[in-house]
Amino acid sequence: MKPSIPKGTRDFSPAVVRKRQYIFDTLKKVFVQYGFQPIETPTMENLSTLTGKYGEEGDQLLFKVLNSGDFLKKTNPQDIADKSLPKLTHQLCEKGLRYDLTIPFARYVVMHQNDIAFPFKRYQIQPVWRADRPQKGRYREFYQCDVDIVGSKSLINEVELLSIYNQGFKDLGIPVSIKINNRKVFAAMAEIAGVGDAFIPMTIAIDKLDKIGIDKVKEEMAKAGIGADAIETIVAFLDCKDLDKLAALVAGNEIGEKGVEELKYVFEKVSTNLEFDITLARGLNYYTGCIFEVKAEGVKMGSIGGGGRYDDLTGMFGLKDVSGVGVSFGADRIYDVMEELDLFPVETATDLEVLFIPMDEEAFDYCYAALQAVRANGTS
Repeated sequence: MKPSIPKGTRDFSPAVVRKRQYIFDTLKKVFVQYGFQPIETPTMENLSTLTGKYGEEGDQLLFKVLNSGDFLKKTNPQDIADKSLPKLTHQLCEKGLRYDLTIPFARYVVMHQNDIAFPFKRYQIQPVWRADRPQKGRYREFYQCDVDIVGSKSLINEVELLSIYNQGFKDLGIPVSIKINNRKVFAAMAEIAGVGDAFIPMTIAIDKLDKIGIDKVKEEMAKAGIGADAIETIVAFLDCKDLDKLAALVAGNEIGEKGVEELKYVFEKVSTNLEFDITLARGLNYYTGCIFEVKAEGVKMGSIGGGGRYDDLTGMFGLKDVSGVGVSFGADRIYDVMEELDLFPVETATDLEVLFIPMDEEAFDYCYAALQAVRANGTS
Protein backbone atom coordinates (compact mmCIF):
# COMPACT_ATOMS: atom_id res chain seq x y z
CA MET A 1 0.00 0.00 0.00
CA LYS A 2 1.38 3.39 -1.02
CA PRO A 3 1.78 5.95 1.77
CA SER A 4 -0.54 8.96 1.65
CA ILE A 5 -1.72 11.90 3.74
CA PRO A 6 -5.30 13.01 4.53
CA LYS A 7 -7.06 15.20 1.95
CA GLY A 8 -6.73 18.88 2.73
CA THR A 9 -3.30 18.47 4.37
CA ARG A 10 0.14 18.97 2.84
CA ASP A 11 3.84 18.17 3.21
CA PHE A 12 6.14 21.18 2.97
CA SER A 13 9.57 20.95 1.33
CA PRO A 14 12.52 23.05 2.62
CA ALA A 15 11.99 25.70 -0.07
CA VAL A 16 8.30 26.04 0.86
CA VAL A 17 9.02 26.13 4.60
CA ARG A 18 11.51 28.97 4.06
CA LYS A 19 8.89 30.99 2.21
CA ARG A 20 6.25 30.29 4.85
CA GLN A 21 8.71 31.29 7.56
CA TYR A 22 9.32 34.54 5.67
CA ILE A 23 5.58 35.30 5.94
CA PHE A 24 5.49 34.47 9.66
CA ASP A 25 8.64 36.48 10.42
CA THR A 26 7.41 39.51 8.44
CA LEU A 27 4.05 39.54 10.23
CA LYS A 28 5.59 38.81 13.64
CA LYS A 29 7.83 41.85 13.24
CA VAL A 30 4.76 44.05 12.66
CA PHE A 31 2.88 42.52 15.62
CA VAL A 32 5.80 43.16 17.97
CA GLN A 33 6.20 46.70 16.61
CA TYR A 34 2.58 47.38 17.61
CA GLY A 35 3.11 46.09 21.14
CA PHE A 36 1.51 42.63 20.94
CA GLN A 37 2.74 39.67 23.02
CA PRO A 38 2.90 36.01 21.90
CA ILE A 39 0.88 33.15 23.39
CA GLU A 40 0.22 29.54 22.34
CA THR A 41 -2.73 27.28 23.16
CA PRO A 42 -3.15 23.47 22.86
CA THR A 43 -3.93 21.74 19.58
CA MET A 44 -6.91 20.09 21.29
CA GLU A 45 -9.59 21.85 23.31
CA ASN A 46 -12.44 20.33 25.27
CA LEU A 47 -15.28 19.88 22.80
CA SER A 48 -17.55 21.81 25.17
CA THR A 49 -15.23 24.81 24.67
CA LEU A 50 -15.66 24.72 20.88
CA THR A 51 -19.26 23.67 20.21
CA GLY A 52 -21.96 26.31 19.89
CA LYS A 53 -19.47 29.11 19.18
CA TYR A 54 -19.37 29.06 15.37
CA GLY A 55 -23.01 28.52 14.45
CA GLU A 56 -24.59 25.32 13.20
CA GLU A 57 -22.46 25.18 10.05
CA GLY A 58 -19.28 25.77 12.03
CA ASP A 59 -20.12 22.99 14.50
CA GLN A 60 -20.36 20.56 11.59
CA LEU A 61 -16.79 21.44 10.56
CA LEU A 62 -15.24 20.62 13.95
CA PHE A 63 -12.82 17.70 13.99
CA LYS A 64 -13.76 15.52 16.97
CA VAL A 65 -11.14 13.43 18.76
CA LEU A 66 -12.20 9.93 19.78
CA ASN A 67 -11.78 9.23 23.51
CA SER A 68 -8.75 7.06 24.27
CA GLY A 69 -9.03 3.60 25.82
CA ASP A 70 -12.44 1.92 25.93
CA PHE A 71 -14.30 4.70 24.11
CA LEU A 72 -17.55 2.69 24.06
CA LYS A 73 -17.62 2.46 27.85
CA LYS A 74 -19.63 5.65 28.34
CA THR A 75 -22.02 5.13 25.43
CA ASN A 76 -25.69 4.24 25.73
CA PRO A 77 -26.40 1.03 23.75
CA GLN A 78 -29.83 2.39 22.80
CA ASP A 79 -28.24 5.50 21.27
CA ILE A 80 -26.01 3.22 19.18
CA ALA A 81 -29.02 1.19 18.05
CA ASP A 82 -30.93 4.39 17.21
CA LYS A 83 -27.87 5.88 15.45
CA SER A 84 -28.37 9.05 17.50
CA LEU A 85 -25.28 10.87 16.25
CA PRO A 86 -25.57 14.07 18.36
CA LYS A 87 -25.81 12.07 21.59
CA LEU A 88 -23.09 9.63 20.54
CA THR A 89 -20.71 12.44 19.61
CA HIS A 90 -20.71 13.77 23.18
CA GLN A 91 -20.34 10.25 24.59
CA LEU A 92 -17.48 9.22 22.27
CA CYS A 93 -15.59 12.52 21.97
CA GLU A 94 -14.65 14.84 24.80
CA LYS A 95 -12.06 16.78 22.80
CA GLY A 96 -11.75 18.45 19.41
CA LEU A 97 -9.08 20.10 17.24
CA ARG A 98 -9.25 23.88 17.44
CA TYR A 99 -11.33 25.48 14.66
CA ASP A 100 -9.76 28.91 15.02
CA LEU A 101 -7.54 30.81 17.48
CA THR A 102 -10.18 33.23 18.83
CA ILE A 103 -12.29 30.90 20.99
CA PRO A 104 -9.18 29.27 22.55
CA PHE A 105 -7.90 32.81 23.21
CA ALA A 106 -11.14 33.71 25.00
CA ARG A 107 -10.79 30.57 27.10
CA TYR A 108 -7.16 31.50 27.83
CA VAL A 109 -8.12 35.00 28.98
CA VAL A 110 -10.72 33.63 31.40
CA MET A 111 -8.35 31.03 32.84
CA HIS A 112 -5.46 33.52 33.21
CA GLN A 113 -7.40 36.69 34.01
CA ASN A 114 -5.47 37.22 37.26
CA ASP A 115 -2.10 36.93 35.50
CA ILE A 116 -2.57 39.39 32.62
CA ALA A 117 -2.98 43.16 32.51
CA PHE A 118 -5.91 44.64 30.55
CA PRO A 119 -6.14 45.73 27.84
CA PHE A 120 -4.27 42.59 26.79
CA LYS A 121 -2.73 42.57 23.31
CA ARG A 122 -1.69 39.15 22.02
CA TYR A 123 -0.56 37.60 18.77
CA GLN A 124 -0.71 33.89 18.00
CA ILE A 125 0.64 31.92 15.02
CA GLN A 126 -0.53 28.29 15.06
CA PRO A 127 -2.36 25.73 12.89
CA VAL A 128 -6.13 25.19 13.00
CA TRP A 129 -8.32 22.41 11.58
CA ARG A 130 -11.69 22.36 9.79
CA ALA A 131 -13.51 19.35 8.34
CA ASP A 132 -14.20 21.30 5.15
CA ARG A 133 -14.27 20.21 1.52
CA PRO A 134 -10.73 20.80 0.21
CA GLN A 135 -10.37 23.10 -2.81
CA LYS A 136 -8.03 25.84 -4.05
CA GLY A 137 -7.15 28.09 -1.14
CA ARG A 138 -9.21 26.00 1.32
CA TYR A 139 -7.50 23.35 3.42
CA ARG A 140 -8.41 21.12 6.36
CA GLU A 141 -5.20 22.01 8.15
CA PHE A 142 -3.89 25.55 7.86
CA TYR A 143 -2.15 28.28 9.82
CA GLN A 144 -3.70 31.44 11.21
CA CYS A 145 -1.84 34.52 12.40
CA ASP A 146 -4.08 36.37 14.84
CA VAL A 147 -3.82 39.66 16.70
CA ASP A 148 -6.41 40.57 19.33
CA ILE A 149 -6.99 43.23 21.97
CA VAL A 150 -9.27 42.40 24.92
CA GLY A 151 -10.37 44.55 27.81
CA SER A 152 -11.10 47.77 25.91
CA LYS A 153 -14.19 49.06 24.08
CA SER A 154 -12.33 51.92 22.40
CA LEU A 155 -12.69 52.09 18.62
CA ILE A 156 -9.05 53.16 18.42
CA ASN A 157 -8.32 49.42 18.65
CA GLU A 158 -10.16 48.84 15.36
CA VAL A 159 -8.04 51.62 13.87
CA GLU A 160 -4.84 50.00 15.20
CA LEU A 161 -5.74 46.61 13.75
CA LEU A 162 -6.54 48.10 10.35
CA SER A 163 -3.14 49.81 10.48
CA ILE A 164 -1.57 46.41 11.20
CA TYR A 165 -3.36 45.00 8.16
CA ASN A 166 -2.06 47.80 5.96
CA GLN A 167 1.49 47.55 7.34
CA GLY A 168 1.62 43.74 7.21
CA PHE A 169 0.43 43.43 3.62
CA LYS A 170 2.61 46.38 2.54
CA ASP A 171 5.68 44.65 4.01
CA LEU A 172 4.74 41.43 2.19
CA GLY A 173 4.23 43.39 -1.04
CA ILE A 174 0.60 42.31 -1.50
CA PRO A 175 -1.83 44.96 -2.86
CA VAL A 176 -5.09 44.56 -0.93
CA SER A 177 -8.54 46.02 -0.37
CA ILE A 178 -10.08 45.90 3.10
CA LYS A 179 -13.84 45.69 3.36
CA ILE A 180 -15.66 46.84 6.49
CA ASN A 181 -19.20 46.57 7.83
CA ASN A 182 -20.83 46.45 11.26
CA ARG A 183 -22.97 43.70 12.78
CA LYS A 184 -25.13 46.40 14.41
CA VAL A 185 -26.23 47.33 10.89
CA PHE A 186 -27.52 43.77 10.43
CA ALA A 187 -29.30 43.91 13.78
CA ALA A 188 -31.03 47.12 12.63
CA MET A 189 -31.79 45.52 9.26
CA ALA A 190 -33.48 42.60 11.01
CA GLU A 191 -35.46 44.88 13.35
CA ILE A 192 -36.66 47.17 10.56
CA ALA A 193 -37.63 44.15 8.43
CA GLY A 194 -39.39 42.61 11.45
CA VAL A 195 -37.33 39.40 11.39
CA GLY A 196 -35.31 39.69 14.60
CA ASP A 197 -35.85 35.99 15.33
CA ALA A 198 -34.25 35.09 11.99
CA PHE A 199 -31.10 37.20 12.46
CA ILE A 200 -28.65 34.29 12.17
CA PRO A 201 -30.15 32.66 9.02
CA MET A 202 -30.46 36.12 7.47
CA THR A 203 -26.74 36.88 7.97
CA ILE A 204 -25.69 33.39 6.86
CA ALA A 205 -27.63 33.86 3.62
CA ILE A 206 -26.23 37.36 3.01
CA ASP A 207 -22.68 36.10 3.69
CA LYS A 208 -23.04 33.86 0.60
CA LEU A 209 -24.15 36.66 -1.72
CA ASP A 210 -20.93 36.92 -3.75
CA LYS A 211 -20.90 33.14 -4.25
CA ILE A 212 -24.55 32.31 -5.05
CA GLY A 213 -26.12 35.62 -6.18
CA ILE A 214 -29.09 37.62 -4.91
CA ASP A 215 -31.80 35.23 -6.18
CA LYS A 216 -30.34 32.26 -4.28
CA VAL A 217 -29.93 34.47 -1.19
CA LYS A 218 -33.64 35.32 -1.40
CA GLU A 219 -34.44 31.61 -1.68
CA GLU A 220 -32.38 30.80 1.41
CA MET A 221 -34.07 33.54 3.42
CA ALA A 222 -37.49 32.33 2.29
CA LYS A 223 -36.61 28.78 3.39
CA ALA A 224 -35.67 30.22 6.79
CA GLY A 225 -39.23 31.56 7.15
CA ILE A 226 -38.54 35.19 6.22
CA GLY A 227 -41.56 36.70 4.45
CA ALA A 228 -41.56 38.30 0.98
CA ASP A 229 -42.02 41.88 2.26
CA ALA A 230 -39.22 41.46 4.78
CA ILE A 231 -36.94 40.08 2.06
CA GLU A 232 -37.57 43.14 -0.11
CA THR A 233 -36.72 45.42 2.84
CA ILE A 234 -33.48 43.51 3.37
CA VAL A 235 -32.62 43.65 -0.35
CA ALA A 236 -33.11 47.45 -0.27
CA PHE A 237 -30.40 47.57 2.41
CA LEU A 238 -28.09 45.41 0.31
CA ASP A 239 -28.20 48.01 -2.50
CA CYS A 240 -26.71 50.60 -0.13
CA LYS A 241 -23.24 51.70 -1.27
CA ASP A 242 -22.34 54.54 1.14
CA LEU A 243 -22.71 55.49 4.81
CA ASP A 244 -24.91 58.54 4.18
CA LYS A 245 -27.54 56.41 2.44
CA LEU A 246 -27.24 53.80 5.18
CA ALA A 247 -27.72 56.50 7.84
CA ALA A 248 -30.99 57.48 6.16
CA LEU A 249 -32.19 53.85 6.08
CA VAL A 250 -31.55 53.28 9.82
CA ALA A 251 -32.69 56.73 11.01
CA GLY A 252 -34.64 56.32 14.24
CA ASN A 253 -33.25 52.86 14.93
CA GLU A 254 -30.90 53.15 17.92
CA ILE A 255 -28.64 50.16 17.23
CA GLY A 256 -28.44 51.01 13.52
CA GLU A 257 -27.44 54.60 14.24
CA LYS A 258 -24.77 53.31 16.64
CA GLY A 259 -23.40 51.04 13.91
CA VAL A 260 -23.17 53.91 11.41
CA GLU A 261 -21.50 56.09 14.05
CA GLU A 262 -18.83 53.44 14.65
CA LEU A 263 -18.20 53.01 10.92
CA LYS A 264 -17.83 56.77 10.40
CA TYR A 265 -15.31 57.00 13.26
CA VAL A 266 -13.13 54.30 11.70
CA PHE A 267 -13.30 55.90 8.25
CA GLU A 268 -12.24 59.26 9.74
CA LYS A 269 -9.07 57.63 11.11
CA VAL A 270 -8.32 55.13 8.31
CA SER A 271 -8.79 55.81 4.62
CA THR A 272 -6.10 53.64 2.99
CA ASN A 273 -7.48 50.56 1.20
CA LEU A 274 -10.74 50.72 3.22
CA GLU A 275 -14.11 50.11 1.55
CA PHE A 276 -17.63 49.96 3.03
CA ASP A 277 -19.51 46.80 1.99
CA ILE A 278 -23.06 46.36 3.30
CA THR A 279 -23.07 42.72 2.15
CA LEU A 280 -20.10 41.74 4.33
CA ALA A 281 -21.65 39.52 6.99
CA ARG A 282 -18.93 37.12 8.25
CA GLY A 283 -21.14 34.38 9.62
CA LEU A 284 -19.41 33.75 12.97
CA ASN A 285 -21.93 34.28 15.74
CA TYR A 286 -19.68 36.09 18.19
CA TYR A 287 -19.14 39.34 16.23
CA THR A 288 -21.05 42.34 17.61
CA GLY A 289 -19.52 45.46 16.02
CA CYS A 290 -17.19 46.33 13.14
CA ILE A 291 -16.23 43.40 10.92
CA PHE A 292 -13.42 43.24 8.35
CA GLU A 293 -12.39 41.18 5.35
CA VAL A 294 -9.23 41.48 3.24
CA LYS A 295 -8.87 40.48 -0.40
CA ALA A 296 -5.76 40.54 -2.58
CA GLU A 297 -5.93 42.70 -5.70
CA GLY A 298 -5.38 41.06 -9.07
CA VAL A 299 -5.74 37.46 -7.86
CA LYS A 300 -8.73 35.11 -7.93
CA MET A 301 -8.71 34.10 -4.31
CA GLY A 302 -11.10 34.25 -1.37
CA SER A 303 -10.39 36.44 1.62
CA ILE A 304 -6.82 36.40 2.95
CA GLY A 305 -7.78 38.00 6.26
CA GLY A 306 -10.76 38.87 8.39
CA GLY A 307 -11.94 39.72 11.87
CA GLY A 308 -14.07 41.99 13.98
CA ARG A 309 -15.35 43.20 17.37
CA TYR A 310 -16.80 40.78 19.92
CA ASP A 311 -18.32 42.48 22.97
CA ASP A 312 -18.70 39.54 25.33
CA LEU A 313 -16.81 36.55 23.95
CA THR A 314 -15.36 35.67 27.36
CA GLY A 315 -18.89 35.75 28.83
CA MET A 316 -19.55 32.25 27.51
CA PHE A 317 -16.79 31.09 29.87
CA GLY A 318 -18.01 33.08 32.87
CA LEU A 319 -16.08 36.36 32.56
CA LYS A 320 -18.65 39.05 31.71
CA ASP A 321 -18.26 42.44 30.04
CA VAL A 322 -14.76 42.00 28.58
CA SER A 323 -14.91 43.43 25.08
CA GLY A 324 -12.38 42.51 22.44
CA VAL A 325 -11.51 42.94 18.79
CA GLY A 326 -9.17 40.96 16.59
CA VAL A 327 -8.08 40.17 13.04
CA SER A 328 -6.56 37.14 11.40
CA PHE A 329 -4.06 36.75 8.55
CA GLY A 330 -4.71 33.62 6.45
CA ALA A 331 -1.11 32.48 6.06
CA ASP A 332 -1.79 29.67 3.57
CA ARG A 333 -3.79 31.82 1.20
CA ILE A 334 -1.23 34.60 1.58
CA TYR A 335 1.42 32.07 0.49
CA ASP A 336 -0.63 31.11 -2.59
CA VAL A 337 -1.10 34.79 -3.51
CA MET A 338 2.62 35.55 -3.13
CA GLU A 339 3.52 32.54 -5.28
CA GLU A 340 1.09 33.60 -8.01
CA LEU A 341 2.35 37.20 -7.97
CA ASP A 342 6.02 36.14 -7.59
CA LEU A 343 6.51 38.26 -4.47
CA PHE A 344 8.94 36.14 -2.46
CA PRO A 345 12.47 37.61 -2.18
CA VAL A 346 15.18 35.64 -3.98
CA GLU A 347 17.08 35.10 -0.71
CA THR A 348 14.28 32.88 0.63
CA ALA A 349 15.35 30.19 -1.88
CA THR A 350 18.18 28.90 0.36
CA ASP A 351 19.85 29.53 3.71
CA LEU A 352 23.23 28.24 2.47
CA GLU A 353 26.03 30.81 2.10
CA VAL A 354 29.21 28.71 1.81
CA LEU A 355 29.78 25.19 0.43
CA PHE A 356 32.97 23.12 0.99
CA ILE A 357 33.75 20.32 -1.51
CA PRO A 358 36.78 18.26 -0.40
CA MET A 359 38.01 15.99 -3.20
CA ASP A 360 40.29 13.73 -1.10
CA GLU A 361 41.06 12.80 2.52
CA GLU A 362 43.71 15.50 2.96
CA ALA A 363 41.37 18.17 1.62
CA PHE A 364 38.62 16.85 3.88
CA ASP A 365 40.73 17.41 7.02
CA TYR A 366 41.59 20.94 5.92
CA CYS A 367 38.01 21.78 4.89
CA TYR A 368 36.51 20.42 8.10
CA ALA A 369 38.73 22.67 10.22
CA ALA A 370 37.90 25.66 8.01
CA LEU A 371 34.20 24.73 8.15
CA GLN A 372 34.17 24.91 11.94
CA ALA A 373 35.82 28.33 11.86
CA VAL A 374 33.29 29.66 9.34
CA ARG A 375 30.33 28.31 11.35
CA ALA A 376 31.75 29.86 14.55
CA ASN A 377 31.65 33.19 12.70
CA GLY A 378 27.88 32.82 12.17
CA THR A 379 27.93 31.82 8.51
CA SER A 380 25.60 29.11 7.20
